[in-house]
Amino acid sequence: MLKARLKDLPALPAVVAELITSIGNDTVTSDDIAAKLSKDLALSAKTLRMANSSFYGMSRQIETIQEAVTVLGLRTVRNLVIAGGLTSWFTPPASTDFNFHAFWRHAIGAALCGQALAQEIDMDADMGFTVGLLHDIGQMTLSCCFPDEYTQVLLHRQTHDCMLIDAELAVLGTDHAAIGGQIAEHWRFSPVVVEAIAHHHAPAMHHGPGLVGLTHMADALSHGLGLSGLEDEYVPITPPAIWAAMSPKPDAFMQLFAKVENQFECVCQALQI
Repeated sequence: MLKARLKDLPALPAVVAELITSIGNDTVTSDDIAAKLSKDLALSAKTLRMANSSFYGMSRQIETIQEAVTVLGLRTVRNLVIAGGLTSWFTPPASTDFNFHAFWRHAIGAALCGQALAQEIDMDADMGFTVGLLHDIGQMTLSCCFPDEYTQVLLHRQTHDCMLIDAELAVLGTDHAAIGGQIAEHWRFSPVVVEAIAHHHAPAMHHGPGLVGLTHMADALSHGLGLSGLEDEYVPITPPAIWAAMSPKPDAFMQLFAKVENQFECVCQALQI
């Protein structure tokens, strides 16, 4: 029943979907991004607002997407467009008890953690940002498409004091990671992104180190830093093999934490979260 009703999910903004699939494609140019954004004026305006936020500390106003790419770099602008598009994608239903504010704060935290960790361990930083941002998209989908059922999930979690994924399995018979993987596949994301989203809660069972492990670590670090603002933050347990393979040196970890915390509020303000 759940899978059938997911067919009614609103389409991801075309420019966002295209930019996500373009990660790793070195032939993408600033003209390509500008041309895609020209078809979505609201997203263009949001991207420029973010580019002019205090986070980037520009000494002058950036007025066009092409100028933003020149000043900030193509990868940064692509990440801004993806983040801006995703955070305005769904309109929360009035009947849900799901905390969308906390959800997006955690997602932005995971994106920044994924980006920073990828840089430390020589992985693709853009991919780290994107999978961090997308990893819990199944939660958003379930809460928006099935608000009544998801209210029962949240109640089960509270009364049984368990992880959200365990409450989902108990009430729905599936979980947000599996649903997120289905959505990513429906949007025709690359198989490695689909796998990272679908298995970020079980990295040791699904290719361990690599993008699945990075996504798991980004999720865990964002929870560990308490970036959602929730008091009952649950930190997923990282398998020892994943921790050993994906963790930088202790001093690098402390620098990573400081970097993410310094960036976090500015990015949330720019995205109006």
